[in-house]
Amino acid sequence: MSLPKPDHLPGLEVAARYRPSRDGLDIGGDWYDAFMMPGGAVAPEIGDSQGHDVDAAAFMGQVRTSIRAIAPREPEPATVLTRTNELLVTMNPARFASCTMLYISPDEGQVIGTSAGHVPLLCARKDGSSEVRELPGGPVLGVVAGTDYREETFTLEEGTALVMVTDGVVEGPGLTLDDGLQRVGTLAAQALHNGLNAEAIADRILDAAVAVDHLDDVAVLVIRRV
Repeated sequence: MSLPKPDHLPGLEVAARYRPSRDGLDIGGDWYDAFMMPGGAVAPEIGDSQGHDVDAAAFMGQVRTSIRAIAPREPEPATVLTRTNELLVTMNPARFASCTMLYISPDEGQVIGTSAGHVPLLCARKDGSSEVRELPGGPVLGVVAGTDYREETFTLEEGTALVMVTDGVVEGPGLTLDDGLQRVGTLAAQALHNGLNAEAIADRILDAAVAVDHLDDVAVLVIRRV
């Protein structure tokens, strides 16, 4: 079993990678997705449900499917996470999930972003610079009833890439979250500076995660505005 490739998304170059934990199943609790919205925006997301077993994979599927069903009816990603959280809380799940979700307008480069307790977003530029962007939002999904998630709006310049990862990519034995985020941002920015595309950037990030003997599931989603 594997995660499907993201849809073809006009105006954006999108690449995704997934690898299960070292001792896990073919698929675990991490996921990614990216799809077109009715108004022309693109909705990428990445998330991580608790655990690495069959139950984690099943819960991940519920969260991913819920977001896919809710998003086309909502103009803002924060509302999507709010409604998804409400649905999950009513199910009284034994697990929880973190998630980052964006709405991107490819023509204008406008990005609306929100996070449910997920690791920060990375922004890499062609000049070789990068930054960590910690999005507003709220707690992980499926735990706290009545949560209203927050969001922010920023601009994605042409040629710039957003890198969305799960914590297995940026944390590991001897690797702190801050160091891991800096490493991924530097890798992505240097790849852009060298003229590489989103697929090559995603490969470099995944290879670096595997090289540090990852113990967790890892997922990578790279979105470059072209």
